[in-house]
Amino acid sequence: MTVDTDTPARSSAARAEQGLRRMRVFYAAGTALWAASAAWTAWTHPGSRQMWVALLLLTVFVGLLGVTSRFLTASAPARRSPRAPYGRLVGATVRRAAVDATSWR
Repeated sequence: MTVDTDTPARSSAARAEQGLRRMRVFYAAGTALWAASAAWTAWTHPGSRQMWVALLLLTVFVGLLGVTSRFLTASAPARRSPRAPYGRLVGATVRRAAVDATSWR
């Protein structure tokens, strides 16, 4: 059995993040599909059971898309901004710390 040493092993966190990025695309497509379905059903049969099911599934996909996007945003590494004074960190670290917008004064 040979081991391929040319490609570095990706960590499980990197694989999980890539999987979440793929699922985010799926959730965005599902959101668009169910939004179109809910709009069409509401136009043709307002107040019907099919309309409410489409709205329920739209809500589920919007929730899944939001949770996935929030998790990916929170797990993103902080980066230095070229426009921020003194190379202040921007990104997940600043959002979690809830830095006041006027703290630089």
